[in-house]
Amino acid sequence: MRWWDIEPVLALEQQLFPEDAWSPGMFWSELAHARGPHASRRYLVAVAESGRIVGYGGLAAIDGTGDIQTIATAPDHQGTGLGARLLTELLGAATAFECSQVLLEVRVDNMRAQRLYERFGFEPIGFRRGYYQPGNVDALVMRRVHTSSSETDQGTTIHG
Repeated sequence: MRWWDIEPVLALEQQLFPEDAWSPGMFWSELAHARGPHASRRYLVAVAESGRIVGYGGLAAIDGTGDIQTIATAPDHQGTGLGARLLTELLGAATAFECSQVLLEVRVDNMRAQRLYERFGFEPIGFRRGYYQPGNVDALVMRRVHTSSSETDQGTTIHG
């Protein structure tokens, strides 16, 4: 993800998460930590053959622990394997950052995402009550002891 991707990512973010969408400043802040010799973030966009951004994801790495900050796919690309491909790329970034574990939070009512994370070896370790605001929705905290994996997808390119 680059600065010029922020506007289309924000549009997708607002479509997918209207109540708790990230602000432009949140993305700018994360991207500021994604470049240079002391980079601690990896942000990706998935671009369809048409040039439209259809997914994105981000990972923060601190002291050997990766944290999936965000991952999303456009409604017309859900169920195509794109979420798995983005997750695979983020787990690869965790390997590059030498993370021994990867954490994430997922809405307790998002069973589709939970199933994806479970397929990748994430296990529930706790809850964050009222984490998603303003809806006051709990987050399920999941952890994966990190190993590398790879998957492929046709017709979509993922850029950092």
